[in-house]
Amino acid sequence: MRIVVTGMEGQVARAMAERGDEQGHDIVRLGRPALDLTANRARIDAALAAARPDLIVSAAAYTAVDQAESERDLAFSVNATGAAAVAHAARRLGVPLVHLSTDYVFGGDKEAPYVESDETRPQTVYGASKLAGEQLVLATQADSAILRTAWVFSPFGSNFVRTMLRLAATRDQIGVVQDQWGNPTSAFDIADAILTVAGNLLTDRDPRLRGIFHMASSVATNWAAFAEAIFALSAARGGPTAGVRAIATSDYPTAAPRPRNARLDCTLLERTHGVRLGDWRAPLDAVIARLVTPVQG
Repeated sequence: MRIVVTGMEGQVARAMAERGDEQGHDIVRLGRPALDLTANRARIDAALAAARPDLIVSAAAYTAVDQAESERDLAFSVNATGAAAVAHAARRLGVPLVHLSTDYVFGGDKEAPYVESDETRPQTVYGASKLAGEQLVLATQADSAILRTAWVFSPFGSNFVRTMLRLAATRDQIGVVQDQWGNPTSAFDIADAILTVAGNLLTDRDPRLRGIFHMASSVATNWAAFAEAIFALSAARGGPTAGVRAIATSDYPTAAPRPRNARLDCTLLERTHGVRLGDWRAPLDAVIARLVTPVQG
């Protein structure tokens, strides 16, 4: 498969490049300035057409959750209008589209994991912009699978694992929220899942393979417990570690409210596409192994 991925340096885009190469696929990453999601539709069409995709993965997004509260227009320009432009290009080229979305489309107050049919009620500008993107993508390109994920981590970019290891290098104890729950998800597991979904879309016209699906690891935890696991695995490899002081969400105010419950039920993805992401602990250890440089005695 020749897969064009929007975004050059994002966690999923970089993981796609590695996994695609390992599996013999041709992965083409497109980012600025060649592909700018705030550009007009004609320029986006031209950039994607020039890349000659068999399938497009729409991974680029505005992800600064707190900053989006004061940059609403930019967030919607990228996550909604830009996503729709990518979907329009896919339709013009006659190729399927895989679009990445987020748990932030939900309100976060459900007691059980969210399923695809649950009411969407975003509490942030970021979540609202991603929901608008989902709706525009589905309205523009029916040959699409939208994959909602959560708590993405990898050796790349900005994510919770890298932040915790950076803080542990200079602090003995770190306060981490314990009353927010979700499914930590490796960008490499996401990449593997996308490649399977992409293959399904290219070989099977069944409409049940299209639509919205949840895609996250099979095990939920809270941020404080996730941090403890990060430090335990890092310490085992001679890397930075710190104590975790469990705190409440109210102790760590942010511009954009975080969902108390970000857990996603991924049964539909497994039943329909045959994809199930496993426990996050082994992928976490693999990521930490790439990030940690043992201290020499």
